[in-house]
Formats: sequence, structure tokens, C-alpha cells
Amino acid sequence: MNLYFERFMARHLQGEKARGGGGSDELANKEGRGGFSSPLVKVAIWSIALGVAVMVVSVCVLRGFQGEIRRKAVGFGSHIVVKSYNMGKTYDETPVDMRRQEVKRIASTPGVKNVGFFAVKGGMVKTDDQIEGIVLKGVGEGFDTTFFGECLQEGRLFEQGNNNTTSNIEGTSNTPEAIVSRLLADRLEIGVGDKLRVYFWQGESYRARVLQVSGIYSTDLSDFDKHVVVCDLGVVQRLNNWEDFQAGGYEITVEDFNHLDEVVAALIGQLGYDLTLTTIVDEYPALFAWLDLLDSNVVLIIAIMLLVCAVSVVSALLIFIFEKGSTIGVLKALGTDNGSIRRMFVLKGGIISLKGVLAGVAVSVALCGAQKWLGLVKLDPAYYAMSTVPVELNGWTVVAVALGTMAVCIIAMLLPAAYVARIEPARSIRFE
Repeated sequence: MNLYFERFMARHLQGEKARGGGGSDELANKEGRGGFSSPLVKVAIWSIALGVAVMVVSVCVLRGFQGEIRRKAVGFGSHIVVKSYNMGKTYDETPVDMRRQEVKRIASTPGVKNVGFFAVKGGMVKTDDQIEGIVLKGVGEGFDTTFFGECLQEGRLFEQGNNNTTSNIEGTSNTPEAIVSRLLADRLEIGVGDKLRVYFWQGESYRARVLQVSGIYSTDLSDFDKHVVVCDLGVVQRLNNWEDFQAGGYEITVEDFNHLDEVVAALIGQLGYDLTLTTIVDEYPALFAWLDLLDSNVVLIIAIMLLVCAVSVVSALLIFIFEKGSTIGVLKALGTDNGSIRRMFVLKGGIISLKGVLAGVAVSVALCGAQKWLGLVKLDPAYYAMSTVPVELNGWTVVAVALGTMAVCIIAMLLPAAYVARIEPARSIRFE
């Protein structure tokens, strides 16, 4: 019965009609609708809505940005790279045997999604009037072409599995294919179907090969795009005089980036003494340190917005309590205890908070959805490594922000609600 009474009074304190009452409450009309608290309540609702919207959008944009950068970095390599331990300081590699037993063990390790083979070799690309340093990356069995397929702007992916790559500088009818970046293609002034003359240093001499451009990709990561040329593994095998079962190393993709450390711990014990393991985080520490730093920025934004929401609801509730002092005095005179009156105002504050949270969720979901599917906000790829603001719209993120905001607001409301106990009926009624 007390709960029904408290809900009834909370509704009347807002100036709403009582459920089943058939009319407006006289006291609510007198103090609520025309009082000073009415515009302040609206300000509190929209302040909470703004705070929730900012928090949801910030988290979704951050997750989208981190995910996009990680996806592109991993697309050029993988989450984990296993190579021969006897590595020099150049792009020349000591080959590993693709028939080793640990390959099957690695592939069956929990958390491992895919195992592919690769090799890289440094060289130079020359046209009639341009020359550029490149890294030729050969990929073979197990390589996931999804990333480069999505980034392909012209042409098609190179033909895989053709190891008869013996074309010399003049070229043959069976010229091996490769894909180059838009950045490199523009610098060299080449297009799909053109041929590249590539030179590789080996010892005191060099070797030359002709590659035909089958496609042009763009990832907007200039540090990678400006020098990475991707081809079939057989091209690098022939250049290095390797056997068909030799590669530069293994590229291991994990199912969940958040469990990368766990997978690494499971793999270390399965590798031979002559192999070394490197993660994508170890390979590009500055990039991932920067991404981790973004987390602290979002935490700061969330803390500030939660403070704004708490202050808004506390301010509105305090003014509302001051304005309703005579009503509180009458309720106390009629025998209503302090706890019951406190719950009335907490319910009142809860309604204010809930309206603000729902409005904020609606606005943020609409904004994130529009950006995700329409790409309304553009970015300069030269500075941000992407052409539009990325958004990762996750339902759990929205729910967590909404529930967290409600929890903070309810806790904050306990302070002004406690002021009810200090109101004396005789003085508040006489003041009215």
C-alpha cells in the first residue's frame, strides 16, 4: 500500500493526473506546473540526454576506430608471426619448412582461426622515370584474401598457386601477377595490366623480375601502402632459390584479439627451439600504444558526462524539494514518515533520469546508425587512415551506458532526498 501511495504522490508532484483520478491534483497545479522547478526539470532531462548521447557516441566511435586500425594492421600481416630464429636485420629470411609437425598443432590450438605461409623480400621498382623501394610479400596456402579483396579498387587479386614464376626482365607469356597500392601506383604512374620491373639485391649482385599488376588496392594506411606489393609465395621462393615446401614463416590469425595473450601463451610451448614468435603488438608498439591511450580519453569523457548527469538530477531534485516544502510539511503532519517521503522524491528523480536516458539512447543510436550506414562525417585519409568516421554500434555498450547512468543518478539522488528529514512541518506550513 505504501509503495502505491508513494508512486501516486510522485506522479502528483510532477503535476500529472492520478491514475484513475479523473482530474489534476490541486496541489500539483498550484506548486508544480507553474513553479520554478518545471523548466529546471526539463533542463535536467536534456542534460542527462546529452550526457548519455555523448557517452554512447564516444564509445562507439572509439571502438570503431580501434577495430578499423587493428583490422588494417592485421590485414597486412596477422595477429602472430612465427619465423626462423636466425634472422638478420634485412628483409632476407631464413626459410622454415611448411611440413613441420608444429604447423598442425598450431592450427588445432584453441583460439587459433587460421595459419598461413608467407615470405618477404626487399627490392626496388623501376619505371621509365620513377624508382621506389618496396617490400614484396609472397603469400601462399592458408592466406586469407578477404582483407585485400575488400580494399581492392581496380582489377582483381593475383593468381595463386602458380609456381612457374621464372620470368626474367624481358618477361614471358607466364608473367607472375601482383597487386600494388593506389599510392604506389600513382607514384609510378602505372595501372592494371601494366608490368613492373623489380630488382632484388642478393650478395654482390642483383636479380630482376617482371610482375604484372592484376589489381590496385587502398587501405589508407600510408606507412604500409607506400611500399607493400603482394604476390604469390612462389615468386619469392624462386627468387630465394627455395624449395616449394619452404617459406619465410607462418602467419597466425586468432579468433578474438582480446584473447591474443592467452593464445600466445599456449603457442610458445609448441614451437621448436629454432623458431621465434612475434605478435602484431610487438611489431607495431607505437601504433597500439596510441590506440590504448584513446581508452583513457574515453574514460575521462564518460566520467565528466556522468558527473554532469548527476549534478543535473541533484540540482533539479533539490530545487523541487525546496519548492514543495509546504507539501512535505502537510504530508508529515498527516503522519507520513521521512522514509516514505524520501522514496517519493527518489521516484520523482528516477522518472527524470529515465526520461533523459531514453532520450539520450534514442539520439545516440540514431546518430551512430546514420554514420555507420551512410558515412555522413568524412575524414582525411592522409591523417586518420580512413575516409569516414568508423562506428561500432553494439547493443551491450548502449545498455551498459544506460544502466550505469541510471545507477549514478539514483545514488546521487540520495543526498537531496535526505534533506527531507530536516524539514519541520510547523515551520514549512506556517511559511506557506
